[in-house]
Parts: sequence; C-alpha cells; structure tokens
Amino acid sequence: MSNWPDLAGRIEGQVHKLPIRVYYEDTDFSGIVYHANYLKFAERGRSDFLRLAGVHHTDLFEGEDPVAFAIHRMEIDFLKPARIDERLEVHTRYVRASGARIEAEQEIWRLSGDAPDVIWRARVLAAVLDVGGRPRRLPAAVREALAPLVVASAAGPG
Repeated sequence: MSNWPDLAGRIEGQVHKLPIRVYYEDTDFSGIVYHANYLKFAERGRSDFLRLAGVHHTDLFEGEDPVAFAIHRMEIDFLKPARIDERLEVHTRYVRASGARIEAEQEIWRLSGDAPDVIWRARVLAAVLDVGGRPRRLPAAVREALAPLVVASAAGPG
C-alpha cells in the first residue's frame, strides 16, 4: 500500500506543499501540461493552505459579513514544461495578509527525475470582496489564523 499524503497537502514551516500527479486530462495533444492548468494547480495550493490554517471559503462566504477572494493580479513565469505522469508539488507561501488583500508566492516543483526543480513560479494578489464586489478588510479571524504563517516576501513589497 502506498503512503499517499493527506488530500490537502501539508504545511512545513511556513510553506504549504501540495502533491500533484499530471494526468492525461491536464495535458495538451503532445502530453505537455496545458498552460491554464498550472493556474488550477496553484489555486488548489492556495485553497488547501488556507484550509489547513483553518480558513474555509464556504465559512467566509456564508458568515455574518460574507466575503470572498478575487484574484486581482498574477505574475507568472513558465520555466519548464511538465509532462503526463510526472509528480509535481505546489509550494505556497503567503507573504502579506492585511487590509483588503492577501498575497502569495507560489512555485511548482517537478519531483520526477534525478533532482527536484522549479518549473513554474507566480506571485498572486487577491482582493477581499463583499457579495456586492466591494473591497472589505480581511476578517480578523483570517488575519489571526494566518499571522504565524505569513512570511516576508523574497521579492519585497509589490
């Protein structure tokens, strides 16, 4: 029997790590991961990081003052292609959680092969919005849950 990690991945220090297997459905006709699917992998990493920190999207949206996250900006570097059947790992670090925004730095690592290597990198800025689409402050409970997990950005403020 294999030792498959928890479905939501794991937090090591202040970095969330989510294993991903590249399936046929993730690739284009040549067997290389279709570019838009990296965004799905990254979303899973951000969401599961929050989940393990005790922050659930449904609770935020169904609470007394409902809010949701909306991606405001993404800066992406596609460094190397991933291929069908490869093992990947999404690394997520939250670098800011204040005001009406939350910011993450993410990398996707290829674990298949001789040595792990970074194949994709992104910086993601999300706005906190109410149900009418207006900016709202990050709820105190979310700030408190993330406080010990937010790290200073390697790239500096942005």
